[in-house]
Amino acid sequence: MFSLRCISCGSEESIDEIVYRCRRCNDLLEVQLDLERAKERVDKREWSSKPLSVWKYIGLIPVFDKSKIVTIGEGGTGLHRCDNLAEELGVKNLYVKNEGENPTGSFKDRGMTIGVTKARELNVSEVACASTGNTAASLAAYSAKARLRCMILIPHGAIALGKLAQAMIYGAKVIEIKGNFDDALSMVLDASKSLGLYLLNSINPFRIEGQKTAAFEICDQLGWHAPDRLVIPIGNAGNITAYWKGFKEFYELGLIKGLPMMTGVQASGSSPIIRAIKEGKKTIQPVKDPRTIASAIRIGRPVNWKRAMIAIRESDGKGETVTDEEIISAQRLLARKEGLFVEPASASSIAGLKKLIELGEIDREEEIVCVATGHGLKDPDSAIEYCEEPILIEPDLKILREVIEGVVIKV
Repeated sequence: MFSLRCISCGSEESIDEIVYRCRRCNDLLEVQLDLERAKERVDKREWSSKPLSVWKYIGLIPVFDKSKIVTIGEGGTGLHRCDNLAEELGVKNLYVKNEGENPTGSFKDRGMTIGVTKARELNVSEVACASTGNTAASLAAYSAKARLRCMILIPHGAIALGKLAQAMIYGAKVIEIKGNFDDALSMVLDASKSLGLYLLNSINPFRIEGQKTAAFEICDQLGWHAPDRLVIPIGNAGNITAYWKGFKEFYELGLIKGLPMMTGVQASGSSPIIRAIKEGKKTIQPVKDPRTIASAIRIGRPVNWKRAMIAIRESDGKGETVTDEEIISAQRLLARKEGLFVEPASASSIAGLKKLIELGEIDREEEIVCVATGHGLKDPDSAIEYCEEPILIEPDLKILREVIEGVVIKV
């Protein structure tokens, strides 16, 4: 039903072993689904009676022992029709898939429910990751639920306090590295080999298997079709990889008739993938010192760059970069038009969409889904910094009336 295959040379590895890279060429591995056998396990009528969740699609997920499942209610996030925002941007059909509704407030929970379940299936006792915040929070929570020891490496001074607080309160061992995310990832990779830690960054192929269920849900929520376009932030590039995998699997299983154009968005100070896409290159040039207010996508050497570029190019999609100013503006716009508060990295998808529309590169008649990857309370400091301060007055009704009559709400 499932196998592990190298994305470059096609070599296969045992799905029951702890292995992250191809032993032959050292490239990434991905789970391959036996489509003919999978068709026997897919029943849309049975699915229709079940609520949305990651585990609704268990027949398409490589978990073999249901007693090992570790779940805290992930998936089933809202697909919000955003008519106010659509009118503002001048498009016809716009939705936001709000992954901030997951238990720890980000899309990472989809991957962790599968990844930590696999850790239990493989009988490991210690798990680890490098993180800019959301991965740390999610792994810490699922490790606590599974009663596994959890080690987290983070770049010093580069993680939002909301995310750090989560990792700490769940009981993980948090270690700060004097360097950036790429330095932390390099170190945790070495530690997984020498210290026997089970690695749960997106280099782990089972993480992608959980994250692909968001694509399944979108098709389900839209009445069994894919949108014309999906707009998604790119950091380490595991999520765009997962969505494309999910859409393709549904298409190959005959559950949907078309595929979306995958549109990836990176912050301009951390954009190796989009730069390579725009320049027509086959490989990326890593960014040594990535910079952006959107800490969740502040990654200069994304592990899944190759698969992200494949997703964009195979789907006839696009890539765009956005400045920090455009990100903050989009964060505020989404909140004030639709009542959705997302973290800066999430708002990059809205910022990228807005920019591409203004450039005339997107058909305004398209059905578009933007992915919001994390809740705004993950990083409240940035929101407070860029909003107007509260108005302080004496407890006097006359003063209050003057203030109210003079206030103009700015969007």
